[in-house]
Amino acid sequence: MRRVIDFGLDSGTNATAVIFSAAILAMLWALVQFLIIARIPVRSEGISDSTGLVNGSNDEATTRRLNEIYTAIYEGAESFLRAEYKVCAWFCLFFSAVIFVLVSWGTQWDFARGLFTTLSFILGAGTSILSGYLGMKVAVYSNVRTTVSAQKSGWTQCFNTAFRAGAVMGFALCGLGIFMLYISLLAFRIHYPDPEDWIYLTECLTGFGLGGSSIAMFGRVGGGIYTKAADVGADLVGKVVHGIPEDDPRNPATIADNVGDNVGDVAGMGSDLFGSFAESTCAALVLGSSIGLTGGWDAMVFPVAVSAVGIFVCLICSFIATDIKPVRSEKDVEKALKIQLISTTLLMIPAVYLAAETFLPGEFQLRATVGVVVLTIHPWEAFVCVIMGAVGGLIIGLITEYYTSHSYKPVRELADSCKTGAATNMIYGIALGYKSAIIPVLVLALVIYGSFAIADMYGTSLAAIGFLSNLATGLTIDVYGPVCDNAGGIAEMAELEPYVREKTDALDSAGNTTAAIGKGFAIGSAALVSLALFGAFVTRIRHASNDDLFLNGVNMLQPITFAFLIIGGMIPFAFAAMTMKSVGVAAMQMVLEVQRQFDEKPHLLDANPTERPDYDACIAISTQASLKEMIPPGALVIFTPLLTGIFFGVYAVSGLLVGSLVASVQLAISMSNSGGAWDNAKKYIEKATPDSDLKGKGSDIHKAAVVGDTVGDPFKDTSGPALNIVMKLMAVLSLVFADTFYACRGGAGLFNLH
Repeated sequence: MRRVIDFGLDSGTNATAVIFSAAILAMLWALVQFLIIARIPVRSEGISDSTGLVNGSNDEATTRRLNEIYTAIYEGAESFLRAEYKVCAWFCLFFSAVIFVLVSWGTQWDFARGLFTTLSFILGAGTSILSGYLGMKVAVYSNVRTTVSAQKSGWTQCFNTAFRAGAVMGFALCGLGIFMLYISLLAFRIHYPDPEDWIYLTECLTGFGLGGSSIAMFGRVGGGIYTKAADVGADLVGKVVHGIPEDDPRNPATIADNVGDNVGDVAGMGSDLFGSFAESTCAALVLGSSIGLTGGWDAMVFPVAVSAVGIFVCLICSFIATDIKPVRSEKDVEKALKIQLISTTLLMIPAVYLAAETFLPGEFQLRATVGVVVLTIHPWEAFVCVIMGAVGGLIIGLITEYYTSHSYKPVRELADSCKTGAATNMIYGIALGYKSAIIPVLVLALVIYGSFAIADMYGTSLAAIGFLSNLATGLTIDVYGPVCDNAGGIAEMAELEPYVREKTDALDSAGNTTAAIGKGFAIGSAALVSLALFGAFVTRIRHASNDDLFLNGVNMLQPITFAFLIIGGMIPFAFAAMTMKSVGVAAMQMVLEVQRQFDEKPHLLDANPTERPDYDACIAISTQASLKEMIPPGALVIFTPLLTGIFFGVYAVSGLLVGSLVASVQLAISMSNSGGAWDNAKKYIEKATPDSDLKGKGSDIHKAAVVGDTVGDPFKDTSGPALNIVMKLMAVLSLVFADTFYACRGGAGLFNLH
């Protein structure tokens, strides 16, 4: 007996109603948050802390300066994204043709499947581009308004402005992603109305995940190179050589640095997490397509329904930070952000249970990924798998916070290591990153084992969905950080009162910690998504070969499989090397340009310079370097599995994917956490007074910390986060072209080495 809650709809439409309602509500809520932000005028106001009243007339010169900076950042971000997305558009055009031809050929010239896969790829890529662009626009629009709000007395308004900016991105991306994915599903269902054919429907939808992840690759790598080239260049010449403060308007690279926060940390990160959502959903749908035979449409789209329920939960919990328990002091900031993550995770438990009882039948059959066993699954088992992912993600996030926040021992030890110079700072930071991978990996192992034992690989895919179930909140907190960082930069460049920068720095410090938590979430979810995609790849090869291949799983001791297992483990290191070197190359160009301007215009370093630096030259360097340097690592990740499958076969691809997954997880966690710890160790030293052990700003200890932070920048903002996409993109690409690989000599590849 199928248990449903009566919404007054026919059977099979309950999930559709909930999914569309959540998607539309999310986009409307994002609009409401944007309109609230838009009501804040870009106008400098001096305040009296005792009265909170406007103290004198508006400072017209400062207001004009705020608008100039805002316009420069906006135009720089706009020009970069326009150039980057032009490259992405050409890639999509070329790769769409590749997908159509190879998928059609691999399915014995089934042009419908080739066309639908191509269309879903274009839709996924387009949605990812739109998400990134929207995030950039909102972040730039909100940065300056956060600065203005920080001029007012109290903490509530400036925190709420930055938090609402994140909410615009978080809810708009989730709503848009769910809406586009589900519309695609319903459109393909017209051609595949019978439950027996829904396996083809879900296979066609895998292109959606591939499109999202492909754009995320270029967004993360290109944006990461852009932002860190400017950041490292500004730090090396400004803080290290000339001793001027971070974001000082005299530094020519400051505008490029602020632009980079928007194109890398907002647009790139948004595309990355959209890709995770799309891929995890596609993997779960492929693995669970047979559920439709016994449970109907609602049961099959249960993974999408979980994401929809997550939107309702995140929306309810967003009132905690802005209205129920607003931020009234500095110590409330980090607490408010952590409460968001914890509350959404806890509230997801009853919400997911209700969704499982509503949309899943009393029991349903599921074909095992390996072997011929048919499993019988109950709703509570699906519920447990999702919650294991959600709770596991929270644990990984909190462990990440422990290793990257200066409130705890590891980062304080790292700060102490700076007393003996930059070398010991580097040693301690690298060791911290390696050590920080231990508990997250153990948690991932427990989640994988538990979810697989309960519901096979479908359970693992549900755990990945659970990791991302509160994605709207995760994105909100992720975007909050760059907005506060930019707000501080704008305050410095506009030469506002010191208390404004102190307030934005406090907001940004909490944002750094929660951003590290977000990276932990992203890495953990990427690992589960990659594993689920690998399971879907095995399932699809079994289906294509009528169980001739992979019936009993993948034998890692086969020579070709083990050989490519080693190669797969090398790919993340090659990718990290390429992206790190790209940041180095671009940063060297930035350093030379900044130093050239200081040499040609020595008065720029005066306390009150009479001329402005050439910001546009630095923006141009970051733009050109990032567009040029993002191509080779992107090509490495995209073409390695494609060529491996065509020339060496599906056994080689299996080894490649497993090796890449195992190595990427460890490397991504260690690099991201080392970088985050170096950054917060520097901030911890900067808060110290000159007569304390750490001596504070300008001391030799501080200079050693700046070196660590400079090295850590590409660790945490370029290579580390982009490794998420390495493991996901290789897996989803293999899934999309699974039939093509099988068509090459029955899965043995053109070289037939198996």
